[in-house]
Amino acid sequence: MARRKYHNIPTVVDGIKFPSKLEANRWLELKLLERGGAISELKRQVPFELFGRNGGLICRYRCDFMYRERGDFVVEDTKGMETPEFKIKRNLFADNYPNIELRIVK
Repeated sequence: MARRKYHNIPTVVDGIKFPSKLEANRWLELKLLERGGAISELKRQVPFELFGRNGGLICRYRCDFMYRERGDFVVEDTKGMETPEFKIKRNLFADNYPNIELRIVK
């Protein structure tokens, strides 16, 4: 078996194939939080378009998870390692969606 670039191990949970154990475990944690009422409207793989200051589309970003916590939307991404590409997308996301918190789970 070939080594994976970021040493992630694909994992299946609830019949869903996740690219890493970290992401699969976080899904289970978030499902428990949703069942307990701490969060609501839990979704996976939500797409966002990221625009530059001139209004042109620069790229698209797909978060791992999105949910409501105390009435506000939260976006989460699980990262064993933050790539240079992700750092750019994180900054663009903050500029484009200032009212949505982006959390990184390591």
